[in-house]
Amino acid sequence: QVQLVESGGGLVQTGGSLRLSCVASGGDFSNLNMGWFRQAPGKEREFVATIRAHSPSTWCAESVQGRCSISRDNAKNTLYLQMNSLKPEDTAVYYCAAAGGMLTIPLLLTQSNYDYWGQGIQVTVSS
Repeated sequence: QVQLVESGGGLVQTGGSLRLSCVASGGDFSNLNMGWFRQAPGKEREFVATIRAHSPSTWCAESVQGRCSISRDNAKNTLYLQMNSLKPEDTAVYYCAAAGGMLTIPLLLTQSNYDYWGQGIQVTVSS
């Protein structure tokens, strides 16, 4: 069973930056495809970014492209999400997720393809 714990959230001003971290335990992190999702108040959870296992392939959602960078450190079992030029509409609970198997980027855009989820962390962008 893989456990995921997010950190790094909080309150940030519009235009600011934030780096979220997600530490994984209980599994072989290097073999996991990883993703970030978010859920704003009153909205459904949506895809933010993903990074494949054993590949440099990454993808950020259109809504955050140009402001988003996802990376991983397999030696530290840690996933990162760097978000710049933050906007009030980025306010949400951000979730880290992990998916096993040989999944392509298109498949990793879909929540149902992820096997494990963190508890989520709040990010609030003040205007």
